[in-house]
Amino acid sequence: MPVLIECVPNFSEGRDAAKMEAVLAAMKRPGVNLLDFEMDADHNRSVVTLVGERDPLIAAVLAGIGKAAELIDLNVQRGAHPRLGATDVVPFIPIEGVTLEDCVQMAKELAAKVWDEHHIPVYLYEAAAQKPERTNLENIRKGQFEAIREEMGKVEARRPDVGEPRIHPTAGAIVIGARKFLVAYNVFLQTKNVDIAKKVAKAVRYSSGGLRAVKGMGVEVRGQAQVSMNLTDTDLTPIARVFEYVKREAARYGVGVESSEIVGLIPKRSLEEAAEWFLQVENFDSSMILENRLASVMGGKTAIGGLRAGVEPFIEQLAAPAAVPGGGSASAASGAMAAGLAAMVAGMSRGKKAYAAFDADLSSALGRLGSLREALKDAIDRDAASYQGVVAAYKAQKADASSGAAQVASALRHAAEVPLQVAVAAVEVCQLAKSLQKKTNPRMASDLTVAIALSRAAVEGALANVEINLDAFQAGAEAEFVAATGARVAELRSALA
Repeated sequence: MPVLIECVPNFSEGRDAAKMEAVLAAMKRPGVNLLDFEMDADHNRSVVTLVGERDPLIAAVLAGIGKAAELIDLNVQRGAHPRLGATDVVPFIPIEGVTLEDCVQMAKELAAKVWDEHHIPVYLYEAAAQKPERTNLENIRKGQFEAIREEMGKVEARRPDVGEPRIHPTAGAIVIGARKFLVAYNVFLQTKNVDIAKKVAKAVRYSSGGLRAVKGMGVEVRGQAQVSMNLTDTDLTPIARVFEYVKREAARYGVGVESSEIVGLIPKRSLEEAAEWFLQVENFDSSMILENRLASVMGGKTAIGGLRAGVEPFIEQLAAPAAVPGGGSASAASGAMAAGLAAMVAGMSRGKKAYAAFDADLSSALGRLGSLREALKDAIDRDAASYQGVVAAYKAQKADASSGAAQVASALRHAAEVPLQVAVAAVEVCQLAKSLQKKTNPRMASDLTVAIALSRAAVEGALANVEINLDAFQAGAEAEFVAATGARVAELRSALA
């Protein structure tokens, strides 16, 4: 399985193309690809999206940080976007064959190199945060470069996580971390009054009581008020919902929405969900999109005149005399099929007069089942990868017993956590399928029966995989984790009773 990590370094320069060309040139490395590059003069900020393998990606970003430190002086830099450093923030995002914890380790390794080679202090955020209050970027960046320049060596709460409490005189400090995929999304309001944008941002962001997985602030861009947001989980809070929320809040102040923009990249699924939301397409599914269907057919996933070709490769992989994919992957696949069946039944009833009273419930169930289905599909490969991680850890232990034991324990934890997540998702699928029984067409009752049976099989199979990994721990090792996970297993089993 290929290992791919995304990295999205943000640089505090969006007006001097020559400087950014030098930064991009410094980051060129074999095995690292540039996916996207955005320069924003108003924010005075550039966002670079890279994807590659672990070591080349770390080397590329480190070189970019060094070049930015040479060229960008925070003492004179000004823009609409808050900033702490010449290279302001560097998140690592897992894409394929890698976990969020792997990205945390990358963040820590890069942080150490940044201090050693460039003497720029580093704060760790999101999943890599060493302190709870540093999970959120805005907490670290409070007061920006000017505040941290005055306080780093004097205020204990502003001490960096890596390096001495000495700010780099021109490059400032850097925030490095690991997170899930984020969408940078901005909405322009039909006003120049930034105070309105700030009020709307306060209403929409989660930290102020707004939508989950949304961070936001009000700024002035090109003489226009803008609500600038980061959407940290578009499965949890779809982009269409964010747009409608901003539009509604702005209307409270007698202001309309001019337009919106996406900075960087966005998952295709998010735009598909937005199309479904605004067009109200009945029984919408991503396979209805021509390009998606073509990709499926051309990729050999669907045979003309039958569905067997789509599922046969996975079944044959299960049957092969190899450890992966195994029962954990099969459990995740079973849960994903259950979610698909339940979604089909809900979709076939939504919008029909006979079930109009349940429209809101069916729409809600469809949205949640879609997210669960995607998570369970992802877990098919994640479970296989976690097993391979255990095998690699045991090999490492044979080579170096002193450090190998900790690596084995970490790998076993992950190998237990993945199927536990599958079980949690499958329990929810089962409950949703049951809730649909009295709200959907009774002629489709057999489909819900199958969905419930598949989800129950997914739960039992996943929990069996959790338990076998817990049993692999040495006596007394990770006692707290083993006990807590065992208790969670019991809770999930009782939820199906």
